[in-house]
Amino acid sequence: MTSLTTMLEKMENQGLIRRVQSETDKRKTLLFLTEKAHSLKGEYDSVSNEMGSIYYKGFSEEEIAQFEEYLDRIRKNLEGWQES
Repeated sequence: MTSLTTMLEKMENQGLIRRVQSETDKRKTLLFLTEKAHSLKGEYDSVSNEMGSIYYKGFSEEEIAQFEEYLDRIRKNLEGWQES
């Protein structure tokens, strides 16, 4: 958890996020993207698309869909584990 905290602190110091304590549950901290972070979306999308073309080179659309379905199942498993 320390590395996550460090990463969030760096993002906050760079003006990319702001942290707000939940009013309904004081144990929770809510994270919000700043306008600065939103302004970087176009650049992020461009890099993300380029990386996707590298990752999926030689994969069919069906293989990509299947792989992403597997990743989604893994994410859901992790979310379920985290809640228990």
